Amino acid sequence: MFVKIIKSYRIIVAVCDSELLGKKFEEGKFQLHIKEDFYKGEKFSEEKVVETIKRMVDEDATFNIVGKRAVNAALKAGVISRDLIGEIQGIPFALVLR
Repeated sequence: MFVKIIKSYRIIVAVCDSELLGKKFEEGKFQLHIKEDFYKGEKFSEEKVVETIKRMVDEDATFNIVGKRAVNAALKAGVISRDLIGEIQGIPFALVLR
């Protein structure tokens, strides 16, 4: 999985499954575009992703999470619950704005 920490007016943590990078999914009026310039950061194991998400919760970060493994890591980290997970063309995603 890729994890990118973007420091703007607030911290944004972008997490995606590696194989989704650069792909675009559409369903009705909804689009999910996993752009490299936004998501491509460091490649982490699931354990490291969970650890990073937990640490960034303490930093009051927002999260943009795409893909089955990334969403599962966010569930394990406790930053999302199942009711926050959306899906476009079978690809799960979650946005967490704090």
